[in-house]
Amino acid sequence: MSDWNSKQYLKFEKQRTQPSIDLANRITVENPRRLIDIGCGPGNSTKALANRFPGCKVLGIDSSPSMIETAREKYPEFSFQLCDASSELSGLPGNYDIVFSNACIQWIPDHEPLLHNMFALLAPGGVMAVQLPINQQEPVHRAIRSLAASPEWKAYFPNPRSPYSLAPGEYYDILADLTDDFDIWQITYFHTMKSHYDIIEWFRGTGLRPYLDALPSDKERAVLEQELLDELVKAYPVQKNGDIILRFPRLFFTAKAD
Repeated sequence: MSDWNSKQYLKFEKQRTQPSIDLANRITVENPRRLIDIGCGPGNSTKALANRFPGCKVLGIDSSPSMIETAREKYPEFSFQLCDASSELSGLPGNYDIVFSNACIQWIPDHEPLLHNMFALLAPGGVMAVQLPINQQEPVHRAIRSLAASPEWKAYFPNPRSPYSLAPGEYYDILADLTDDFDIWQITYFHTMKSHYDIIEWFRGTGLRPYLDALPSDKERAVLEQELLDELVKAYPVQKNGDIILRFPRLFFTAKAD
């Protein structure tokens, strides 16, 4: 899969940042000194976290060179480094008061060992805080999967992407193995889109990206996007003022180390 496009991701910066603000506001740690943002992307979530805890020493990590480059340019006051959370967390120094991850772990398999490794980075009394999308049953994802499995397109996608997200009850069991002090909750956001094409623009930077990357040329990508657009017009009604509501459920949890 090609590197992430930070400019595409940031086209909806305000909407993408709000969940990280909401998650940061649920963290209760007194006088944290060090925090890490796992899967920091272009640094928007890192900034939201630093605003919540001013004076904290901040490190953001991501596996994407494009994202790290953008984060360093936008937020030179923080430290950012390339790091693959699926395999390289054990090389980090640990002892963080906050281990934070916003909309990242859904791209990484094997969440039980992953969350154990993230939790192991905490200092005593520290908090792990995680948010991930749980929107696989929303119309846009159903439309993408249906197109990918259709006779016209399935040859391009011999190994369709399976979501790595677990059911809320499975996360509950993992957290209960880590600590007695944890919370888990869900928020559904209603994002305002100005057109059906805006929905494609949103997912071109995330969930649609693996499918577009698998296609051989811009011609096929344009055809797939047009067919998806036709499906979105049928699936998402237009409001009286012309706006379109993009419903977006997300799962949150926090876990505190002893």
